[in-house]
Amino acid sequence: MKMTTEEAFVKTLQRHGIQHAFGIIGSAMMPISDIFPKAGITFWDCAHEGSGGFMADGYTRATGKMSMMIAQNGPGITNFVTAVKTAYWNHTPLLLVTPQAANKTIGQGGFQEMEQMNLFADCVAYQEEVRDPSRIAETLNRVIIQAKRASAPAQINVPRDFWTQVIDIEIPEIVEFERPSGGEKALDAAAKMLSEAKFPVILNGAGVVLAKGGIEASKTLAERLDAPVCVGYQHNDAFPGSHPLFAGPLGYNGSKAGMELISKADVVLCLGTRLNPFSTLPGYGIDYWPKDAKIIQVDINPDRIGLTKKVTVGIVGDAAKVARSLTEKLSDSAGDIDREERKAMIAQTKSAWAQELTSMNEEQDDPGTTWNERARAAKPDWMSPRMAWRAIQSALPTEAIISSDIGNNCAIGNAYPSFDKGRKYLAPGLFGPCGYGLPAIVGAKIGCPDVPVVGFAGDGAFGIAVNELTAIGRGEWPAITQIVFRNYQWGAEKRNSTLWFDDNFVGTELDEEVSYAGIAQACGLQGVVARTQEELTEALNKAIEDQMKHGKTTLIEAMINQELGEPFRRDAMKKPVPVAGIDPADMREQTV
Repeated sequence: MKMTTEEAFVKTLQRHGIQHAFGIIGSAMMPISDIFPKAGITFWDCAHEGSGGFMADGYTRATGKMSMMIAQNGPGITNFVTAVKTAYWNHTPLLLVTPQAANKTIGQGGFQEMEQMNLFADCVAYQEEVRDPSRIAETLNRVIIQAKRASAPAQINVPRDFWTQVIDIEIPEIVEFERPSGGEKALDAAAKMLSEAKFPVILNGAGVVLAKGGIEASKTLAERLDAPVCVGYQHNDAFPGSHPLFAGPLGYNGSKAGMELISKADVVLCLGTRLNPFSTLPGYGIDYWPKDAKIIQVDINPDRIGLTKKVTVGIVGDAAKVARSLTEKLSDSAGDIDREERKAMIAQTKSAWAQELTSMNEEQDDPGTTWNERARAAKPDWMSPRMAWRAIQSALPTEAIISSDIGNNCAIGNAYPSFDKGRKYLAPGLFGPCGYGLPAIVGAKIGCPDVPVVGFAGDGAFGIAVNELTAIGRGEWPAITQIVFRNYQWGAEKRNSTLWFDDNFVGTELDEEVSYAGIAQACGLQGVVARTQEELTEALNKAIEDQMKHGKTTLIEAMINQELGEPFRRDAMKKPVPVAGIDPADMREQTV
């Protein structure tokens, strides 16, 4: 069948149901963007390609449907790097389309030339360059399939002079593989361990959210064993928060109840998780990972099994299928050992933590430091971060999708949100980029227009994405709600400075003359300042009503004091010891 290369490309996108593209328009991609509207593909022209990549990540994580990123070759494409690597560690299947400089001039150092394959080699699960115009549909089909199989971004690189060529091809068929369900010997061994366990604990990761029916399958297994269920760092939506067996998130600023319960385990089923080190770091002074427990790790990627923790049994498989198989293979008496005592302990531990969390108003200073004490004294009438989070929780709809950003005040909130369904909590993940919260929640709203969405960011991280306020106010963009925690500082780095660098605050202070609410208003959006818990709750209630009923976007600037939460990496920092010493007199003038 005769067609142009751009027609073949877009017809392949249609076959895979890819309806949304994120980026900034450029001449190298205009042959296909020109026919997007006819094909039913919406191009979301953001203010910066990096934010466009985060929008794509948010859309796909909220819906489970693939989207694509595309921009001008060279500098447009290089702006995607951070977002693509973020999606890689978020296990998000995305299509990265990178138009390339023309074949006949590449290597001459021409306009906007860049080696784009090498650039993304460490950021994608699969990449391929089109070698001939006639192979464009075949290559694109394979790249999309590989992204789905790996649940990660995949890249197709297309020399720009391959567009507008007439070719004679058939659009390739989609070949789907069934996801693995685990080896029988490993399943039998794991079921035997769980059946004989005195205190089994389940740890759910992202794989439970990504697997079809994964949360329900893990719930059935947990109920059969009466095993508490913890979730990995930033995966609060991997188990129903209202369930009596839900113990909360492990890791940084997570659930003390979850940490105390998993510390008692004799068998831990790690379901759909790569057990990244950040998810199991000590918290609240508790080194909770059970050193003598038998560990069963289930992951779709065999390379991740046993990589970070000593594993007794490894199972390569889909989290939902493995959980169902393990439930079927349990003995009739599985979970019976000390069942009632275990259930009582779970309830008591959760209750004690809930009461403690509710009573937590202040961030604690380490011995020998006084920053938080000074911060409260400097602004006695301002909200603390935890006061702000409690105000938010009282107004946040149970069905809402939320996004978070990297930073101290967002991190303090890790213990607070819980969800009844998956695909509700969009956090930046282990690559840890700033500027994720706003664009990710915009992408989620594009995918889920009938669901209330709320994004969160600290004021430092938000400054990286603030330019998107100039894009999202246009009529075709959906309304969202964004909360910015305003304390005029890079908080995580400032806490490091108080602990290890004697309050020598280098590069940690933000401009107090800047109003993000004012910038929102200047962009034609609603900008609101909240200074008390009551004002914040009221502002959030109204913003969600305006979002859902009136199609209005609201940015809420929540004014909070400069208290600082736990540092991100106690394990990676230590106080420096001067040896040679530094003297300003040693600085020389440069010769020009």
